[in-house]
Amino acid sequence: MKNTVTRRQFVKTAAAVVAVPTIIRATALGSEERPAPSERITVAMIGCGKMANDFHISTLTRTPDAQMVGVCEVDETRREHAKKRVDTKYGVEASQGCFETDDFREVLARDDVDAVCIAAPDHWHAIPIIEACKAGKDVYCEKPLTLTIQEAKRCIDAVNKHGRVFQTGSQQRSSVFGKFRLACELIRSGRIGEVKQITVGVGGPSHWCKLPEEEMEPGLNWDMWLGQAPTRPYNSVLSPRGVHNHFPSWRAYREYSGGGHTDMGAHHYDIAQWALGMDDAGPVEIIPPENPKLGRGVKYIYANGVEMTHGGPQGCVFTGTKGTLHIGRGVLTSDPEDIVKEPLGEDEVHLFKSPGHHRNWLDCIKSREKCVAPVEAGARTVTIVHLGNTAYWNERSLKWDPENWRFVDDDEANAKFLDRERRDPWQLPEV
Repeated sequence: MKNTVTRRQFVKTAAAVVAVPTIIRATALGSEERPAPSERITVAMIGCGKMANDFHISTLTRTPDAQMVGVCEVDETRREHAKKRVDTKYGVEASQGCFETDDFREVLARDDVDAVCIAAPDHWHAIPIIEACKAGKDVYCEKPLTLTIQEAKRCIDAVNKHGRVFQTGSQQRSSVFGKFRLACELIRSGRIGEVKQITVGVGGPSHWCKLPEEEMEPGLNWDMWLGQAPTRPYNSVLSPRGVHNHFPSWRAYREYSGGGHTDMGAHHYDIAQWALGMDDAGPVEIIPPENPKLGRGVKYIYANGVEMTHGGPQGCVFTGTKGTLHIGRGVLTSDPEDIVKEPLGEDEVHLFKSPGHHRNWLDCIKSREKCVAPVEAGARTVTIVHLGNTAYWNERSLKWDPENWRFVDDDEANAKFLDRERRDPWQLPEV
């Protein structure tokens, strides 16, 4: 299926979109028992792989004040599977159910879509985010937020310029998989004293893709899957055949992702940032290990002297002047034990308690307030892992100015490491 909406048509149509929630009649696209029209937010899914099916579609279709009205996916089998799931959930005929397309621009050009949920591969995050903001759509995008540092900054600019509500898919802020909010509250309340060191236990950086050519998967728009990435032959490691129940290994390759470092790092570095109260800042120096090829050991130095190291147990280990705290998926321990066992007092730090990541997003669409994982948090966290990967790949130290999003006194780094070349026509949009 070819791209059916040109750039000119998309911009012309999107400019006319009304940036307020669409009113859906209670009897439309589902049961009469669903909430009143004023409580319904229409959502389209962009990217229909494992994360979309296991988490986003299943959650949003059982959320009373959300209505999934469309699915976008470049693989025909996965697209039809997602559409069937939505239509079956709502109990409607396919001809009356959600629309389907393989081109995100068709989604953004529609005036019956209030918001988009993006769960495409990492190299397909920034461009749809920016264009969605310009089209007046609110956005939920999976982490890691972007493929480059420049993309991260551009996403912040787009969200703020167009006044959109944005949720980064850092679900740990909604206490999914563990007591992450509590850990951050304990640290911000000074339970371990002044934070001196942090370790973040996640995977390593990605490498260039050298997979062999395979027979093309029928029904897959491979050129659209590649997007901004260089042209290369199809391989099922990158886009598995049909509907699958695993996370594909495109994450391992630099053309599309930053590896395990950006994948789980987008979760756990995010918790480190949240605990430090650094959602709008970051480290100022990045130092590679003695052997960068090991893909572990890069150090980040913050302006206040906190030293954060890539490596160690899964999750984050915080070391302070009064003790240590380890927070991970299914883990919350401390030394001494009283740090985590003693309940928070009224005079200690209490962070916002998210009712759930999608629920928080939908609530904020209505209130126009910031989400628990705003674009700034997602952009700053992915910048940290991009900086670390840059130090690994180039085997060199870096000095970073988080306020100005630039390397300090380093023309080479500013010229080469902030962004990368893209394949036409998928250049990074202006906001």
